[in-house]
Amino acid sequence: MRIASLLGFVAGLLLAPPASAQPKGPATIRDSIYAMAVDSAKYPDEAFIYLLDDGVLRYEPSGTGSRTFRQVIQILKKDAVEQWAEYSISYQPDRERLVLNWARVVAPDGRVLSASPEVSQDSDVPASMESPVYQQVKVKRLTLAKVAPGTLVDLSYTIEVLRPHLKGDFYSGWRITTGRPVIRSRFVLDTPTGYQPRLLEHNLSFAAAVTEKGGRTVRTWAVGNLPKIDFELFASDSNGVFQSVSVSGAITWEDIGTWYAGLARDRYALTPALQTTLGTLVSGARTFDDSLRAIHRYVAKDVRYVAVSLGMGGYQPRSAGVVSETGFGDCKDKATLFVTLARAIGLTAYPVLLHSSNHVDRELPSISQFDHAIAVVERNGTRTFVDLTASEVPYGLVPPSLDGQFVLIVEPDGTTRQTTIAEPNPDQLASRMIVRGTIDSAGYFGGTIDMQLSGPAATALRAALSAPYDSTVRRQSALGLAASAYPGAQSDSLVVLDNGAAGGDPHMLVEMRRGRAAQLAGNAAILTLPFRQREMDVSETVRELQKKTPRRFPIDIAAIMGRGARDVRFELTLPPGWTAELPTPQSHTGWWGRFDTHMDQNGRTLLLIEQQVPAHGNLAPDRVDDAIKWLETAQAVNQQYRTVAVVRKP
Repeated sequence: MRIASLLGFVAGLLLAPPASAQPKGPATIRDSIYAMAVDSAKYPDEAFIYLLDDGVLRYEPSGTGSRTFRQVIQILKKDAVEQWAEYSISYQPDRERLVLNWARVVAPDGRVLSASPEVSQDSDVPASMESPVYQQVKVKRLTLAKVAPGTLVDLSYTIEVLRPHLKGDFYSGWRITTGRPVIRSRFVLDTPTGYQPRLLEHNLSFAAAVTEKGGRTVRTWAVGNLPKIDFELFASDSNGVFQSVSVSGAITWEDIGTWYAGLARDRYALTPALQTTLGTLVSGARTFDDSLRAIHRYVAKDVRYVAVSLGMGGYQPRSAGVVSETGFGDCKDKATLFVTLARAIGLTAYPVLLHSSNHVDRELPSISQFDHAIAVVERNGTRTFVDLTASEVPYGLVPPSLDGQFVLIVEPDGTTRQTTIAEPNPDQLASRMIVRGTIDSAGYFGGTIDMQLSGPAATALRAALSAPYDSTVRRQSALGLAASAYPGAQSDSLVVLDNGAAGGDPHMLVEMRRGRAAQLAGNAAILTLPFRQREMDVSETVRELQKKTPRRFPIDIAAIMGRGARDVRFELTLPPGWTAELPTPQSHTGWWGRFDTHMDQNGRTLLLIEQQVPAHGNLAPDRVDDAIKWLETAQAVNQQYRTVAVVRKP
C-alpha cells in the first residue's frame, strides 16, 4: 500500500466515532450496538431500522476537515435487501479524499458473515446526453454479500476535505429524524476551542452536550429510540416535527459575494464578435424592452444549457465571448452572457446566486447552499429577475420554484446585497375559463371553451404552446380539451390567442361540437354541466386524514385549495321551452378563503358563475376536523352543481 493511502486509511480510523473503533477482521465482533437488535415482530410495517445513525464532523477555521459516518442497519424484510446490499458513496476527488473504514455484514450476535464488500469500484458519474451535466464527482460503489432478513449491515466511511473552494467555508446538516425508527442517533461537531461555527437547531427536544479537551470543543447531540414519523396528507413544509442540526463556517454572505465577484471579474468583456451579435439582436428593437426581450430570447433559447462543473467550473463562469462563440453554457455562463449584453446597451445588470428549489438557511452563509445562478436588471427603481435556463419562461417572470427564494446580488466590486424574490399575489394568479354555447333539442352542446391560465399552470402551458404546434398537434389538443368538457365531444379547432411568450397569461380558444350535455326523458332532462362528468369523491382523502390521529404536522391550506384564484363561467343557451330548476346559491368564507357559486336563468341563457380565492398559510394539526369538514362541504357543492334538472315544455 502506498504511504499516502496508508496514512489516509489510518486517519479515517482515527477520525471515526469512538464507538466505531473495531479490530480488523475478527470472526466475531463485540459491539454494544449489535446487542440492540430488535424483535422484528415489533416492527411489522418496517423493512429495516437504524440501530445506529452516527456522524462526526471535525472542522478547522480554514474549512478543511473531515466527515465520518457510521450506520448500522437491521434488515427486517426481504424488501430492504437490495437497497442495502448495493451501496454508493459520492465525493469530489479534486478536493476530497474518501476512506472506506469498513463495510460488513454481521449477525446480531456479532458473527461476521461478510467482512468486506464482494465488489468495490470507483467510477465517474456519467453525463446525461439529454441534459448534459459534467461534474468532478466520483462514486464508490459497493456490493455486499449475505445481506438477508435478520442480518445487520455495518457501514463506516470518512470524507476528508483537503481544499475548500472558499477558505473558511463549510456547510453540513444532520437529520435526527430520518423517517425510520432509530435506536441511537448521534451527531458530533469537533472544532478548535475559541472558534465559533454557525449553528442552527431545528425543533430539537434535547440539548447538545459540550466538552472541551486538548484545545478542541466537542458538541454532541445524542438521542435514542426515535420513532418513525409517518407521512401525513397536506403536511406543511414548515413544521415543528422534523429534528435536525445544520452547521456552517464563520464566513459571511458578503465574503461569498466578494469571492464570486473575483472569479467572474474578467468574464464580462464585450468582444468584437459579441458586439456584432448584439448589433444583430437589437437591430429591429425600438425600445429598451424590445432589446431586453431580444437578448433574453437569444441567451435563453439559442444558447444550449450544458453544465460543466469541472474543477472551479462549478463556481467560475466562462467568459461571455466564449459562451456565445461555443453556443452552450450552464446557469452561471448564461447569466454572465446576459449581464454582459444588458450592460452593453446601457442597462444595470448583475449576476444573482441562489438555490434552484430548496429553502436556504439565511443564518448559515455557505456557497454550498447555492446551486444556481440567474441575473437581475435594475431599472427605474425596480428589479427584474431573469432565469436564463428556463427557456419557456418569458422575460419579466421566473419559474414558480424561485418565487420567495433568498438570493445574493453580486456587483462587480464584490458588494453583495441580500434580498428575496417576491412572490406573486395569489389573488392575482387567477385561472379563467368561459364556456359558451348552445344545447340543441336532442341534448347536444356546441360552442367554445375560452381558457386563460396564470401561475404554475401557465408555465406548463407556455412550454406546450411554444413547442412546434402544427395542425395535427392542434387537433389532438383541441379534441382532448373538448372530450374533457363532454365525453365524446368533437373538435379540430384550437386558436392560440396568446402563447405567453411576451409575459402575458397563455390564452387559447377551442371550438367543440356534439358534446352530450343532456339526457332526455319525456318532458324532463338531466343537464350535466361542462367538465363535471366525474363526481368529486373525497372519501379516500377523508379516511387518510382520519387515520393519522392525533395529527403531528400543520396543514398546508394551499395544498388543499390550490395556490391561485379560479374564475369559471358557463353560458349555455337552452332550447326554447327549457326551464332549469336552479340549485341554491353557495357562498362560503373561512380559513380556506372564499368560494362562491350560483346559477341564474335569463330567458334561454343558463348562467353559472363560480369563483374561488384560496387562503394561504397553515392550520394547526388539531384542526384536521375543520379540513375534513371543508372537503365534505366542497364535495356537496360540487354534487349540487354537477347536474341540473330541466323541465321541457312542448
